Amino acid sequence: MEKMKFAEELVREFLVFRGFTSTLQAFEKELATDIGKGFQVDKILDLIFSVYIPKFEADKLVDLLSFFRNCFSFSDSNLIPVISKLDQSILRYYIVNALKCGRKDKVLEFFGAFGNDLLRRDDSWSSWFESTFGSAVSRVFSEEWFRALHLSIMNFLTYSRTPALLKISSERDTVKHLKKEINLLNLKLSQLQTLLEEKEALLRLSRRRIYNTPSNVTPSGERESFQIRDNVVESCESRFNFNNHADEGNSNMLQGSGSNLQSEENFLEVKAVLQDSFLGHTSPISCSRFSASGDNIASSSIDGTVSLILCTNIMCYGEGYGPMIQQHQHREMPPSIAEPRSCLEWDCKSDRLLLIGTSDGGIKAWNVDAKRVVCDLNSTEGYPSILDLKCSPVEPIFVSAAASRREGTGYFDNLGCASLTVWNMRTWKPMTVLPLGKDPPAVTSLSFNHNGKLLAAAATDGMIHVFDMSAGQQVTGWPAHDSAISSIRFGPDETSIFSLGTDGNIFEWSLHNQGKILWSRNCSRFCNPENSSDWKHEMALDADGRRLLVTSSSTSAPIYQVRGQMSGMRTLSHSGSITTVDWHPTLPIFLTGSADHSVRGLLGVDGGGRGCVREGDELQ
Repeated sequence: MEKMKFAEELVREFLVFRGFTSTLQAFEKELATDIGKGFQVDKILDLIFSVYIPKFEADKLVDLLSFFRNCFSFSDSNLIPVISKLDQSILRYYIVNALKCGRKDKVLEFFGAFGNDLLRRDDSWSSWFESTFGSAVSRVFSEEWFRALHLSIMNFLTYSRTPALLKISSERDTVKHLKKEINLLNLKLSQLQTLLEEKEALLRLSRRRIYNTPSNVTPSGERESFQIRDNVVESCESRFNFNNHADEGNSNMLQGSGSNLQSEENFLEVKAVLQDSFLGHTSPISCSRFSASGDNIASSSIDGTVSLILCTNIMCYGEGYGPMIQQHQHREMPPSIAEPRSCLEWDCKSDRLLLIGTSDGGIKAWNVDAKRVVCDLNSTEGYPSILDLKCSPVEPIFVSAAASRREGTGYFDNLGCASLTVWNMRTWKPMTVLPLGKDPPAVTSLSFNHNGKLLAAAATDGMIHVFDMSAGQQVTGWPAHDSAISSIRFGPDETSIFSLGTDGNIFEWSLHNQGKILWSRNCSRFCNPENSSDWKHEMALDADGRRLLVTSSSTSAPIYQVRGQMSGMRTLSHSGSITTVDWHPTLPIFLTGSADHSVRGLLGVDGGGRGCVREGDELQ
C-alpha cells in the first residue's frame, strides 16, 4: 500500500507541474471510489466473492472486471486471453450462484442487461440462455471448481506485471537497503582494520619481548639443530647484543632533547661474524639499498654507475663462515641508465622493479628480470633534481621529491623549491601533486608508514610535513630542527618519527603528542657538514627499530641503541667516509657504502664476542 501511495503522490506532483488541473480533479475523484482497491489481492477477492456475487450486484461486478481488463490489456497484450477466461468464469459463477440460491429473476435480469454484449464477445454464451430454466448447470459447477477459480484469480493478481511507476518505489527501497548494508560493511571493515592494527602492535611487542629475553644455555650433552635463517631471526639474544657498558648520562636522553656525547673512542667496534665487500664501482658510493626480500642489493655511485648485486647464497655460510655473498652476480646498468647522484628505491612488493632518480629530473624504472628500462619518466622542467623516491608498501604508487636549483656552495645550498608528485606504477603517469604552499623549501627525504596511509617529508627549513595519502592533503607538521633535515624515518611501532638534521641532532618525535621528543642523540662528531658538503647524511633503522645506523664523515659509522642505555657501536672501518647505509628488511645485516668506492655487507656481534649465533648451535 505504501508503494501505491508513493506512486499516487508522483502522479499528483506531475499533474500539478504540467498544470493539468482538470485531470487532477478527475484523478482525485477516481481515487475516492478506488474501484481496484489499490490492487490489494485479499480486498479484491473479498469484493468479488463476498460482496458483489452473494448480493447479486451485477453492475458493479461487470464494471470491476471491465476495469481490470482495460488495465492489464494496456500493460501487456499477452494477458488478454487469460483475462478473458477469468472474466468469463467469474460471470458464469455469478449465474451458478444465483441458480443455487433460487434467484432465477437475477439470472434473467443479468442476461437482459449484458446478454447482447456477452454474445458479441463469445458464442459459447448462447448455450447458457437455455440453461436458465433448469438446474443441470448448477450441478456441473462443483465446490472444487469454485476453489480452483478462486486460486487462479489470486495467483493472477499476485504475480501480474507491476506497473513501472510502482517499480520506482521498489527500487528506492532496494537502494535504501543496499546503502544500509554498505554502511554496516564499512563499519565491520573499520572494526577489522582496528583489530588488525592492534594485532600487529601486539605482534611487534611480542617480537621485541622475545629478542629482549635472555637466551637459555643449551644443557650439556644436548645440541639443538637450527636452520641458519631461523638461527638469525629467532635465536638472537638481540639484533647485535651490544656491550652492557651503560653511559650514566644516557638515561637523561629519554626525558628530552639532551645531547650527552660519547667520544668516538668509547664506541666499541662491531666484530663481524660475516662480511663481504663489493668493489665494482670506480667512484664514491651515493646510495645502496636492500630489496624488499633482502636478497638483492642495488648501489649507485656519483659518476652515475648503478649496479645490482644478486645475493643467491646470502646467509648460507657453510662450515667455517664463508663469505656473506658467496655467490653473487654483479650486473652493471647500461650507459643509458648512468646518471649522476642517483637515488634508489625498490618496489615494496617484489624484487623485480628498481626505481632510479637522477639529478637531471629523470626517473627510470628498471625491470631486473627483463634487464631493461620499462618506463622513463621526467619531472617538470622547473624541478630538475630528484632528491628521494619512496614506494607505498600497499598501493601501486610512489612519491618523488624533486627540487629546483640555485647557486650555492654545498649540497643543500644548491637546492631551491620543492615539488612532491604522486605517480601511478600501473599507468606510469602522475596522479597528483601534494600541497606544500608557495615556494616551499626543498624536501630531502620521504618515509611511508606501514600501511601507506601517511607520508612524512623532511625539508631544508627544518620542518617535518605529514600527509594523508587518501586525501592528498597535509594533516600536520612542525619545526623539528634549526637546520636542514637530511633524513626521516617512521618508527617501527608507527607512533613516532625519527629525523636527522645537518647539525648532527637525531630526534625521535611522538605522533600522539606533537612536538614531544621521545629520544635524542647528537652525532655531530660523525656527521660533520664541513666534511660532507657534497652529499647528505642519512640514517637507517633495523627491522625491530632498536638499532639506528647513521652515515659518517669519518671512516666508521655509529650504531645507536634506540631508547636504550647501552653504549653505541661503530661499524668496521672503510678507507673513506660512510656515504650511505641500509638494514636488511628481516635479518640483522647492514650495508655501508663509502667514498672509497666500496659497498660492504656485515653481520656483526658485540665487542664481547656475543652475537646472533650462540655457542652450541649447529650451522647447517
